[in-house]
Amino acid sequence: MASAGRVCHHTLMTAMSASGELALEPLITCRLCLGEHSRDMMMSLQECSCIFCTQCLKQYVQLAVREGFGSPVTCPDMECLHHGILQEAEIASLVPDDQLRLYERLKFEREVHLDPHRTWCPAAACQAVCPVELNDPENPVSVVCQSCHLTFCSSCKSAWHPETSCQENQPITASTKNGIPIDPDPEAPIKQCPVCRIYIERNEGCAQMMCRNCKHTFCWYCLHNLDNDIFLRHYDKGPCRNKLGHSRASVMWNRTQVVGILVGLGIIALVTSPLLLLASPCIICCVCKSCRGKKKKHEPPTT
Repeated sequence: MASAGRVCHHTLMTAMSASGELALEPLITCRLCLGEHSRDMMMSLQECSCIFCTQCLKQYVQLAVREGFGSPVTCPDMECLHHGILQEAEIASLVPDDQLRLYERLKFEREVHLDPHRTWCPAAACQAVCPVELNDPENPVSVVCQSCHLTFCSSCKSAWHPETSCQENQPITASTKNGIPIDPDPEAPIKQCPVCRIYIERNEGCAQMMCRNCKHTFCWYCLHNLDNDIFLRHYDKGPCRNKLGHSRASVMWNRTQVVGILVGLGIIALVTSPLLLLASPCIICCVCKSCRGKKKKHEPPTT
């Protein structure tokens, strides 16, 4: 009871007006949880002035740091007119120290990846950032790592090849009878994404990989595209047969679930479409009656 009294006293004191009269402190609605909170429990963003409760904003920013891979943390209000972005000081006040370090590291990696004048050293033991003196984006240049002194191509990241193009310099890979390229070392723990060429390390899990950078899905062993293979038929034949990493029963159960979802959506579409056609005249009549009623209300009375 004593603590409750202190809270009430504090609320009244902070809500006291200039004339000395007591006034109730207005509550503010959070756009995330739709709850009403006092001003001291809210936080306003610097760039767009949108306001949210501190607890919701903490959960939102922590999730954005874990799932955003270094992307800017935007205002959580989908209807924000200024499309505000949280400042680094705001992020630092809302996340723990370990998540802040993770965000800074991912942000730096993203900046290097998007900067045509910087690139990562391809040596797995180095991973230093190297400057690229690029005049024409279509003409790759040689890059010298200041850390390990490796000279490599700015485009394909292979050893510098002044006399050949990047495509001609690529190692010859074996092919199956279906024409699927096979990596020379399918068991390598570190490979490059076939689309964005970012390095990916696999330490456990199945062979179906998704690049965190470009969201491309591919097979780890042969780098085959799996974006449209929802049934994972790639692992039913060829050199990657039964190498998915899951049991046959697990794969069949996954396919059954996918088929069930597709069939369910089809049944819903078949059932609802005739009902919508039958109900459309009634819906149109109701809309027309509503419009007529509104018109009659706005018409001036006749004398």
